[in-house]
Amino acid sequence: MKLWDKGVQVDKKIEQFTVGMDRELDLELAAFDVLGSLAHIEMLQSIGLLEKKELKLIQEELRKIYSSIKNGAFVIEEGIEDVHSQIEYLLTQALGDIGKKIHSGRSRNDQVLLDLKLFTRNKLEEIVREARLLFDLLIEKSNTYKDVLIPGYTHLQVAMLHRLVCGLDPMLRV
Repeated sequence: MKLWDKGVQVDKKIEQFTVGMDRELDLELAAFDVLGSLAHIEMLQSIGLLEKKELKLIQEELRKIYSSIKNGAFVIEEGIEDVHSQIEYLLTQALGDIGKKIHSGRSRNDQVLLDLKLFTRNKLEEIVREARLLFDLLIEKSNTYKDVLIPGYTHLQVAMLHRLVCGLDPMLRV
C-alpha cells in the first residue's frame, strides 16, 4: 500500500508515467538509506525513543538488509512504494512494531535528502579516486617517455615549432 493512497484507483499508465524509474533509482539509494537509518536510530536511542535492546535488534536487521543490498539480493517488492517503505517492511517483518520506530522524528523528505547527499558524496569520491588514477598514469607515462621527442599537431598537420624555426632557443638549433 502506498503512503499517499486515498483509495482511488489511478490509471496504470498515469502511474507508470509519474513513477517512471523510481524503483531503479531507489535501488541505487538503498545502501545509503540503510546507512542513514543506522545513524538515525542511534540518535533515537540517545534521546530515549529506543531502548538499547531495540537499538541492537534494529542494527542487526539493518546490517542484514545492507548485506542483501551489497550482494544484489535486495528488491523493492511489488506493491511497496519505495526503498524506505521496503526497508521498514523488512524490519517490521523481522521485529514487529519495533521496526516501525525507525522513522520516528524523520520525514520522508529528510530521508530522501540524506540518501541523495550520501549517494552524491560517494560518487564524487569515486570520481576523485578515478581522476587520481588517471593523473598518476599520465605522470608515469610522462616520466617514462620524457626523452622521446614527438611533434605536436595542429589541424591534422605537424605543428610549426616557432622557437626552432626562428632560432630563438639555442638548445633546439639544428
